[in-house]
Amino acid sequence: MDLRAYYRKIRALEASIETADAVVVSQETPDGGKAGMMTEVPRLLAARLVVEEKARLATEEEASRFAADMKEAKRISDERVANSQVRVALISDADMRRLKGGKEDSRTSRGRGISRE
Repeated sequence: MDLRAYYRKIRALEASIETADAVVVSQETPDGGKAGMMTEVPRLLAARLVVEEKARLATEEEASRFAADMKEAKRISDERVANSQVRVALISDADMRRLKGGKEDSRTSRGRGISRE
């Protein structure tokens, strides 16, 4: 393998990628690489994967579909996190009695929280 040619190809391909990151589509490889998996990687890594024939650059249509899918997955994830959070509200004893409709004890309303019976 000619290392100069290898790195020359990587640099040339990297220069042709206009964005900082690129979407690549994996190709089937003898070491178990699965074909058709899309991912977003830095352009240097994208160029290396393409030169090594482990992936190809995604078309604009594939890249926009991938971005839309990732945006939707993020929205769903954020929604699940928001739904799973426990919300707690702290209220004073006096406020609790007021909400229940009971009378407020003047001694507890001063913040002491001690009731003498």
